[in-house]
Amino acid sequence: MTGPDGIPHRSSLPAAYPAFTTTAFDGFAVVDVETTGLSPRGDRVIELAIVHVDPMGEQTGRWETLLNPGRDLGPQRVHGIRAADVLEAPTFADVATELVGLLDGRVAVAHHADFDSAFLFAEFERAGVGVWNRPDFLCTMRLARHFLPGCGRSLGDCCAAYDIPLEHAHRALDDAVATAQLLGAYLGEARRHPQLADPFTGLAGGRWPSAAIGVGRAVPWKARPPAPSVTTVERFLPSLAVRMPPGSEPGDVDEYLALLDRALLDRVLAVHESDALLACAERLHLDRDTVEELHRGYFIALTRVAWEDGILTEGEIDQLIAVAELLALPTAVIEAALDPQRAARIVLQPRRPTAPPGGFALAAGDAVVLTGELSRPRAVWEQELAALGLVPGAAVTRRTALLVAADPDSSSGKARKARQYGVPIVAESGLTALLESLAG
Repeated sequence: MTGPDGIPHRSSLPAAYPAFTTTAFDGFAVVDVETTGLSPRGDRVIELAIVHVDPMGEQTGRWETLLNPGRDLGPQRVHGIRAADVLEAPTFADVATELVGLLDGRVAVAHHADFDSAFLFAEFERAGVGVWNRPDFLCTMRLARHFLPGCGRSLGDCCAAYDIPLEHAHRALDDAVATAQLLGAYLGEARRHPQLADPFTGLAGGRWPSAAIGVGRAVPWKARPPAPSVTTVERFLPSLAVRMPPGSEPGDVDEYLALLDRALLDRVLAVHESDALLACAERLHLDRDTVEELHRGYFIALTRVAWEDGILTEGEIDQLIAVAELLALPTAVIEAALDPQRAARIVLQPRRPTAPPGGFALAAGDAVVLTGELSRPRAVWEQELAALGLVPGAAVTRRTALLVAADPDSSSGKARKARQYGVPIVAESGLTALLESLAG
């Protein structure tokens, strides 16, 4: 959990607010959520932020966390949250106790409050906490009609009217901070112009259910990373011992290389794939030096395949560099693979990628299952699969050959089953490459 230590104490409105009210309350709690979709009944909250604002409009505390919904993350292109980000995040039930402490006794505020409040109430219900007397929310979007007549209703429009920065929309904390600043601007207007003070008259802090106390586990809140980062094998290399204990002989490295080959099918290394590689290396007693050497050998073998016809295409160069980065290989290894002596034979005309010898391949009759919100309509993908003799599946079974996920780290039921059965999981880019090889 990020923010100041503890929760601000209860306070009363100062004398500077004679036009508002004399009711004692703790100030405001500005709320923002990011969700998997638009329906509180079927979609879930995946990021939550709370900003405390005192009755004078000053921010006094900030808290934020990602939430693991136990399913796919919906339109990731909108909120930018990856499945890898939420793997170790708490569930809503895990944060319910602290959340109640941050909300109770305060006036809850949100921009488009009907949306945020509906999701909060739905999540409390799923956690087994009934919110029968639902606290009222103050909506900064609706208040725009009062303070910003003629202005657009979006958070961006309202913030622009007061020159409030909003650099990272659809990140819960950024949106909540901007909303808190917007609330502060409204409060300032009300102080300067008492005829505008009506929306803040008679406010009282909402009471949230004490039944939430003790719900869930004691899991730390997890803030979203400041910027997207690529998951690489480098994530687990430091976890491997440089030298194994005496008497530990390396096992069959072919098992590790086969797993690496499957993990890199789509040139994306998901967190669960990285974890599987670490477990495999430890089971085979492979130390870090050995693993790094295996990565170099794998990459050299890949470049040999690419050079078989004497040329490197633009597409092959991109794939080689992507693999090298995922394997955390030094620049010298990449440069040697591209071989400046053969630069004249590097052509910038893409052709279908060639799979490494012994690599995973699809065959007619294989069942392929799709999950998550893909960039192409699912019906289009299924039609293409069927045209190539593949069988589009509705559910993952032991006979499924491949699962295609919008995000390979998805926590959807299909993805969990695929990992249980050892079914490869690839992103759409991986499916495209496999279909090109099949159509070959």
